[in-house]
Amino acid sequence: PATSFDDGQGPFEITTPIYYVNDKPHIGHAYTSTACDVIARFMRLSGRDVFFLSGTDEHGQKVETSAKNRGLEPQQFCDELSATFRDMLEVLNISNDKFIRTTDADHKKAVQHLWTTLVDKGTIYLGAYEGWYSVRDECYYNES
Repeated sequence: PATSFDDGQGPFEITTPIYYVNDKPHIGHAYTSTACDVIARFMRLSGRDVFFLSGTDEHGQKVETSAKNRGLEPQQFCDELSATFRDMLEVLNISNDKFIRTTDADHKKAVQHLWTTLVDKGTIYLGAYEGWYSVRDECYYNES
């Protein structure tokens, strides 16, 4: 069927949030995975070619801190927790086509290509920034 953002004829792509692995999955992860699964299954039943992605984001200071608190190297910590997210999808019978990890070699290669392209176009450049950085929010805040 047509949607508010396409004509209903081409392939349909959907993704869960790429889950952050600073702790094990909880009900919110199950909810968003199920919501995406319902949409993906509906689109498939409607005759659409569907690509459904899920996965884990394995970078950031929160991940590093969580790994350190458990006495693990960050990669080992991510390997263990990413598996729990993959297991959650299996237990819930989620119909995703691919599970991506931001530490996967193909993901790293794609990000490096994107980064280089943006640098070459002048979109990303070296500069200075001042402000308060919040690890919890993963963003900078101005003094005001």
